[in-house]
Amino acid sequence: MPSYPPVQSVVRALSLLAEINRSDFTTVGDLHAATGLPKPTIVRLLETLIGAGYVHYDDRLRRYQVTAQTASLSAGFHGAPVLIEIARPWAKALTREIKWPTAVCVLDRDAVTVKLSTIPDSPISPFHATIGQRLSLAARALGRAYLAFCPDDERRILVELMKVSPDAENRACTEADLDAMIATVRRRGFAERDAEVEPRSSSTIAVPLMLAERVLGTFGVTFFRSAVATPEARSRIYYPLKEAAAGIEAELRAR
Repeated sequence: MPSYPPVQSVVRALSLLAEINRSDFTTVGDLHAATGLPKPTIVRLLETLIGAGYVHYDDRLRRYQVTAQTASLSAGFHGAPVLIEIARPWAKALTREIKWPTAVCVLDRDAVTVKLSTIPDSPISPFHATIGQRLSLAARALGRAYLAFCPDDERRILVELMKVSPDAENRACTEADLDAMIATVRRRGFAERDAEVEPRSSSTIAVPLMLAERVLGTFGVTFFRSAVATPEARSRIYYPLKEAAAGIEAELRAR
């Protein structure tokens, strides 16, 4: 819950700006009909938005329209924030179902970075916190899922970056190793963490989050190896993970 009640003048101004943005040109009467705000209030808010540079009044047409400055309001809202916004309820719901923590990562040059984690929602997480952690493309499940399913031309660039990566896990992996890993991940439909990297007590399985041919991020579940030691136990994680990923992808397509 917010610490203070919403500032109603700000709420009204944003609602008005959103309504103006829905049409090429609009009038005070149109805005009154759409928002229900009193006309004197609309006029004051319009004058404020004009002064701030977000709205323009056309004297010839006697109508209002948004300016190019309105686009600056979405400058920080691109693929990754949209993905995280959509994925958050799915990730939390999956952790409630299977108890293990989930994570969503996005590409960060020669690695993927954890942008969303449900560790606080999990009663049995192997880790205390992972937000902001960079995971290699070569050895970590969430990185492997990205590398295996991204388009070929993107993968070629990433492989070149991995050769000069500061991450030893990336540099240690030969192209033959990468080819074998990618083939395995594609055949299975999911990626697993390299069993030889630390911490060996836990593991992760991950799948890509795709929009058409593009991988927007990766989605994974982390667990203790000793608790998920059989194919049957892994299937109880993998299938709910795939189902949640499909839900996220459906919402991405709808956006």
